[in-house]
Amino acid sequence: MSVQTLQFKAEVKQLLDLMIHSLYSHKEIFLRELLSNASDAIDKVRYESLTNTSIIEGDADWKIKIKADKSAGTLTISDNGIGMNEEDIVRSLGTIAHSGTKEFLQHLSSQQIKDHPELIGQFGVGFYSGFMVAEKIAVISRKAGEPKDKAVRWESKAEGTFEIESFERSSRGTDVILYLKEDEKHFLDEWEIRRIVKKYSDYIEHPICMDVEKDKKITEETLNSRKAIWLKDKSEITAEEYNEFYKHVSHDFTDPAKVIHFKAEGTSEFSALLFIPQKAPFDLFYKEYKIGPTLYVKRVQIMDHCEELLPVYLRFVKGVVESSDLPLNVSREILQSNRQIEVIKKNITKKVLDTLSEMKTAEYEKYVEFYNEFRKSLKEGLYVDQQRKDALRDLMLFESTRTERGKYTTLKNYVDGMKSGQEEIYYITGSSREELEKSPYLEAFKEKDYEVLFLLDEIDDFISHELEYQGKKVKSVTKGDIDIDKTRATQKKDAQKKYSKLIDLIKDVLKDDVKEVRFSSRLKDSACVLVADEGDMDQNMERILKAMGQSVPGGKRILELNPSHSLFESMNALFEKDKSHPTLKEYAGLLYDQALLLEGSKPKDPSNFAKLVAKLMVDNVKA
Repeated sequence: MSVQTLQFKAEVKQLLDLMIHSLYSHKEIFLRELLSNASDAIDKVRYESLTNTSIIEGDADWKIKIKADKSAGTLTISDNGIGMNEEDIVRSLGTIAHSGTKEFLQHLSSQQIKDHPELIGQFGVGFYSGFMVAEKIAVISRKAGEPKDKAVRWESKAEGTFEIESFERSSRGTDVILYLKEDEKHFLDEWEIRRIVKKYSDYIEHPICMDVEKDKKITEETLNSRKAIWLKDKSEITAEEYNEFYKHVSHDFTDPAKVIHFKAEGTSEFSALLFIPQKAPFDLFYKEYKIGPTLYVKRVQIMDHCEELLPVYLRFVKGVVESSDLPLNVSREILQSNRQIEVIKKNITKKVLDTLSEMKTAEYEKYVEFYNEFRKSLKEGLYVDQQRKDALRDLMLFESTRTERGKYTTLKNYVDGMKSGQEEIYYITGSSREELEKSPYLEAFKEKDYEVLFLLDEIDDFISHELEYQGKKVKSVTKGDIDIDKTRATQKKDAQKKYSKLIDLIKDVLKDDVKEVRFSSRLKDSACVLVADEGDMDQNMERILKAMGQSVPGGKRILELNPSHSLFESMNALFEKDKSHPTLKEYAGLLYDQALLLEGSKPKDPSNFAKLVAKLMVDNVKA
């Protein structure tokens, strides 16, 4: 094949520009990323060779080789891993196959990358970090099992294009050759290479080798200790080693919020080294987000992301699990029905939830930071994990009518602080606290000093019914009938009787819009509100479902009126004077439009609403 010049995808060009010009204080991580890629390539061929020994090609001496050539100004990282053919190399090095990447990059500024370099790792494109130190990169690769003349050479200066051509390589694997910039050639120094490997890649299982001169002889030396950190005793591992290993498995730049390292013994023996991140990755809820720790069996990496080892609501947990009880040829199909996997998953899930509970008790401020990042994911557990609902409820934090903005309470604190005679946990859903604090639905609760939880995430509408705690049921303040005050209950009953004929008129006028008109115990100052029936969907839920493109069955709601509001005394006086007075119908329509406005919706007919309000203003001025 002659040399072909191809264009990078637009998002790759943008990403390269951001990396080259924004990560100047993190340049040394390029070597960590390239060594990590080489290790992954060896893991892949090692795993595939379990069922296809021919791809080993007589070379099972797994190795990563670093070669520093000062005269040529090149640094080469070689591996005898799985390798790539032309199709692989174009797909892997010319495109970012990641949903949402293009949109994300459009909103990403150079300053954001500089302040949050962990964002780069989340794309899984560590290869491109080489351009921070290299003016040109060449890649020579041959895929395992393919002829030596089917190798391919890729080359680019990161200027928008790359070249590929056929090549010949006797052995499988990949060479990444970096032509270093003049001011980055200190990365060719032996001591610098040793320092970076020791700092970032000491625990990589495969030997990282380099030719060094000793006593005027060139010998190959292994630079890393090759000790699997998850199999070592905790007392032997420093915090820095944990942090660097976390960055290796997560492609994050920040240290983890929490390290969970334990060994299980008994009917199922396994080792686990798990990490809870500080920050949520931008793609945490994308369909392509990779869930689950890396699974090893007898020191062989079986899969990068074993989804079967963690429930989906703990998708943010990173790490490694190694088992000696599973077969080496285990597949995803086998994992789904394997009893050992189920035991491991149960143990890991409990350990993670216990760790979060301990953090909440002993390091509350740190837990709040974690919760602010990952609460939406954690809340999914209330919906899907029936066995652990009690533990998950205790991990939930809520703003409420008794907390300052940005501060939280818990379900336990709520129940402990319930007023005498209060039997239910009250909540209200919405998009912002500022909006909810002004809600007319809270008027009677404020007067009685009943605490109301503010549920502000979209998922809260789906899990609110799961917040029952210590036998106390939960109730929305926007649904069903509310009777929390005997005096107001009496007022409601008296008004219902006193204004029954007026109510019948309002019902008739609004029969196409509401299912019922009744007096309320939940209002103190506002004239009216719209509420959903106990088993119906409230307005916030309807709004969320419509925004998701879901079809929402049209259901009428209930118009509740304030029995102590002077408006109804005036309307009733007009009604008794002239039951067919046209203004009464106008008032009924205005009441409905007012209720729509109070819940954040538009009036049924905005133009007519504006005309009626203007007419009332004119009448008031004349009077």
